[in-house]
Order: sequence, then C-alpha cells, then structure tokens
Amino acid sequence: MAHIRISEAEWLVMLLLWEKSPRTAAEICGALTQERPGSEKTVRTYINRLVEKGALRCETSGKEYRFSPSVNRDECVHEESKNFLTRVFRGMTLPLLAHFIESSELTEADIAELKRIVASKESQLYE
Repeated sequence: MAHIRISEAEWLVMLLLWEKSPRTAAEICGALTQERPGSEKTVRTYINRLVEKGALRCETSGKEYRFSPSVNRDECVHEESKNFLTRVFRGMTLPLLAHFIESSELTEADIAELKRIVASKESQLYE
C-alpha cells in the first residue's frame, strides 16, 4: 500500500467510516458536527480531500453519494505509528514505550496485557 497522508481532522472522517460504511456526506457531517462542532462545509472538504487522496471511494446510489474507506484501518494505523515513531522518537521503540507507560494511568488489566505482550515477544526470540 502506498502511504496516504491523512491529516488529524481527516482521521475523524476515516474513523467514522471504518466503524460503519458506506455513509452519505450528510450522515458523516451529522455525526461529526454533533460530536465536534464545526462547519458542514469543512467536513465536506475533508471528504473530498480523502477521495482525491484515494483513501475513500465514492459510490452513487440514485442521487446520493455514499462513501467507504478504500484503505485498511490497520495498515493506516501501522503507517501513522511508524511515522510518529520516526518523527518523535527517531525510530527508537523503547523510549516511546517507556514514555507512554510512565506517563499513563494503567489498570491492573493494562499491566497484565503488557506483560502478556512482552512474554509473547520473548518466546518469539527463542523459536
């Protein structure tokens, strides 16, 4: 997949459509302006940009345009994570993990899950 740069505001549109799609522009605008007040015109601009970038596909249904993601959420999250890691932590994973673990409120369940992930990584080393 060629990486598509998605702005912070465009991520809101993508998250909404990964959750449920296809949706019309009116449905997208209604959901986003309800949760985060803003102009419907601005949301429509985000939709158009995402179509131009190839992140969304548009299908015609009668007189309505219905939008769906044309990119996989996991792939986009992976690419965005790699970009963040490179940009902020110079590609070093340990400082990133340490920062988030030390600066976050973690529950016992969170800590147990982190231990499970580390144990899984450890076992992969010896396979």
